[in-house]
Amino acid sequence: MAEIIQKDGTWVFDGDALRLTPGRDKNVGLLRKALGELVVPLRALAGISFEQGKKSGRLRLRLRDGACPLLQATGGRLTEPHDPYRLVVESDRYGVAEYVADEVRNALLLDQVPAGPVDAYLLPGPSVPLSVSAGDGTASFDGERVRLEWNWKTEDAKAAGGARTLPVTEITDVEWYPSAGLENGHLRFTVRGVPVKTPAKYDPNAVELWGFKKDPLMALVAAAVRARLPHPASAPGEAVRPPTDAPQAVAAGPAPSAAPAAPAEDGHDALLRRLRELGELRRDGVLTEEEFTLAKQAVLKRM
Repeated sequence: MAEIIQKDGTWVFDGDALRLTPGRDKNVGLLRKALGELVVPLRALAGISFEQGKKSGRLRLRLRDGACPLLQATGGRLTEPHDPYRLVVESDRYGVAEYVADEVRNALLLDQVPAGPVDAYLLPGPSVPLSVSAGDGTASFDGERVRLEWNWKTEDAKAAGGARTLPVTEITDVEWYPSAGLENGHLRFTVRGVPVKTPAKYDPNAVELWGFKKDPLMALVAAAVRARLPHPASAPGEAVRPPTDAPQAVAAGPAPSAAPAAPAEDGHDALLRRLRELGELRRDGVLTEEEFTLAKQAVLKRM
């Protein structure tokens, strides 16, 4: 197990997943605090890096494209204090950060986790129900419907239509943009059959954001909805996949005869086979000498 505890948060890696817990420091963003603890399975990771600075460093996770609904909804636009996949590391813990990064890299190498995109979300969206008030309105989501309500700052033409209720089955897309410079941000829902032509200020299916403290929390609503929409890599019209641990319906009828099970490979033999594979990868030039040494050490620890 590899663990690093900082004021910014705590990361724990057990070989199968990284557990990310936000800290209580004043510099921890509101979104990270509201999101709470995240468990990132190893198969969702494309890589990890550690960058040293004069006063502090950064541990950063790189997730496989399409693995996280929050990243899908925000499109890489989360600023550093709100990014749950980044950890500020104090200078006296650089060695620990390097160790955590090495352990994750070794596990990715040993398990041969591909770095390419995925066709289903590997992390859940934020818990529902949730409700956030920011900008010119309040967005609430109960897992089935989005409700948009307006406040006294909403444009009259937009508020005149009253509160909006959008069934998730009618939503085809959702996006969150933070305000930047003189440009306001928004949380916008694309509804089937309704073209998006107007700015968020007048769009009844959008909340306009002005750059205040609670704006990033609207990204949680976007992520929760995104997690319940078809994955971008799925075929058009394909239904949202149930979680892998959900019970699956089975058609009635006689059960087919099971094929004889292959004998399970002994754990020790599997590790020896993996060592041989690593040696072949080194000979073929796929692994450098340093990568081979690190991977071999990780295998030997398991024996």
